[in-house]
Amino acid sequence: MTHALRALLAGLLLATAVSASAAEIGGVAFDERATVAGQELVLNGGGVRTRLLFKVYAMGLYLPSRATSPEAVVSAAGAKRIRIVLLRDLEAKQFADALVEGLQKNHSPAALAALQPSIDALRNALLDMKEAKTGTAVVLDSLPGIGTRLTVDGRQRGVDMADEAFFPALLRIWLGDKPVDGDLKKALLGEAR
Repeated sequence: MTHALRALLAGLLLATAVSASAAEIGGVAFDERATVAGQELVLNGGGVRTRLLFKVYAMGLYLPSRATSPEAVVSAAGAKRIRIVLLRDLEAKQFADALVEGLQKNHSPAALAALQPSIDALRNALLDMKEAKTGTAVVLDSLPGIGTRLTVDGRQRGVDMADEAFFPALLRIWLGDKPVDGDLKKALLGEAR
């Protein structure tokens, strides 16, 4: 076998191995696994958030083990990750307001009041960004014993939100009784990708 042919075969094998370890969601690569707080997580599901026929963002949900019901996802112990990659330019205020609206639709006024300090911390951290361009990666991690951490394009934004109830509340934006996008809810639960 010639050297060039061997190099070509090696390249094809490498490309196959790389593609097997990543999923494409809305044209964005999502790793099949992620490590959060020293715990290995699996990509439970992922999909695209659309609004008025426009693709807004691609999203992946990472859990310690696969789950197919919203209750199992929300109540699962251990680290978790939400990864959102914007598919269009947005003002940070638009993105923050959409998250708050999703929280409001899926929680009682009393629950929202209890979550308000964390909601304010997340909203302020997002507003500090001013804008969110296409391709911006927003990551929300649930860190056991620490709380919820916001990272944008690999850089932590704001302070960790220590309220243990906050990350499950965020999950309800997409997995609650009134999700922002019914098709995305199904995709995050692994029903379609």
